[in-house]
Amino acid sequence: MILEEFRALEPPTQAAFHRLARQSGFELSGIAPAMPLADFSLFRQWSDLGYAGPMGYLLDHRGDIREDPRQLLPSARSVLCLGKLYNTIDIPDPAVSRYAWGAEDYHDTLRCALTSLVDNLRSLWGPFESRICVDTAPLLERSYARRAGLGWIGRNTCLINQQQGSWFFLGEVLASIELPPDSPPPDRCGSCRRCIDACPTQALVPAATPSGYALDARLCISTLTIEQKGPADPALRAATGHHLFGCDICQEVCPWNRRAPSTAEPGFQPLNAAPDLDEMAALPPDEFRNRFRHTPIHRARHSGWLRNVATAMGNSADPGHRPALERLAAHPDAAVAEHARWALAQPAPHTEGDQ
Repeated sequence: MILEEFRALEPPTQAAFHRLARQSGFELSGIAPAMPLADFSLFRQWSDLGYAGPMGYLLDHRGDIREDPRQLLPSARSVLCLGKLYNTIDIPDPAVSRYAWGAEDYHDTLRCALTSLVDNLRSLWGPFESRICVDTAPLLERSYARRAGLGWIGRNTCLINQQQGSWFFLGEVLASIELPPDSPPPDRCGSCRRCIDACPTQALVPAATPSGYALDARLCISTLTIEQKGPADPALRAATGHHLFGCDICQEVCPWNRRAPSTAEPGFQPLNAAPDLDEMAALPPDEFRNRFRHTPIHRARHSGWLRNVATAMGNSADPGHRPALERLAAHPDAAVAEHARWALAQPAPHTEGDQ
């Protein structure tokens, strides 16, 4: 029996990897060599300019590990790059970034799919060493995905696939098997500036990168509503608009997303796209945990969520939110109270009857 199983093994091939990747639920797949990339110097330039903002975890003692994936797995020879679509039906005027609409944490969904893929590859090829990465490991994910042919890195700094757009989660398997790499595609942003011009906070800034732009996370609405601890810069609050968690504007305006396909993945279906502001303002900590603990929204924490709710209420100029804002203005968290007071001080909307 052992001899029969041994004879049934196949030599590792590109085609088999791509086939099993699709069977494991990934729409995009590609192979990059497990070698350093020139993009690491761009990451260093970006961090030296302070563009990481409050995301200090990107710059801690693990920062230099990003230079070489073999620091994560010494035996690595290939980086198997995968993309899983999270686009679903369009929701009018969502307040939450599309990747957080669902009832599940995408980390769990991707890790499960990647584990299944590795098991299937081992069944076909035999044992090999591996390490699964789902955006929490110090790896230049977009750069390896570009090198593996999944897409190019656009001016909005997202990975864009010509056929399927940019609504993808990325995951990787560092593998001790050496496979022929795929080829990176050409940059197809052309002269388009829609993402740059549409950004309310002008977070896409000129930079010495292949696209000519980089993300200054200190200005990004996603950073302000997710990563920012404490009060946000008053000068940026109005520009965050109705956003409660993240922002998709630079992807929504991208022409390559016009015909983006959608997924039937149950955990990604829209559930939390546009929560009611008054309901959220009254949400106690335990209910916040129960409702969002298995979703990305939990990352904002209860106090950050209420701070964002207060900001959105102020930007709505809806006088009906005033009772909720008055309660939030007395909240024990200083940032929540400050944002609520700011919201209460916003001018009422002008109407035709005003003189």
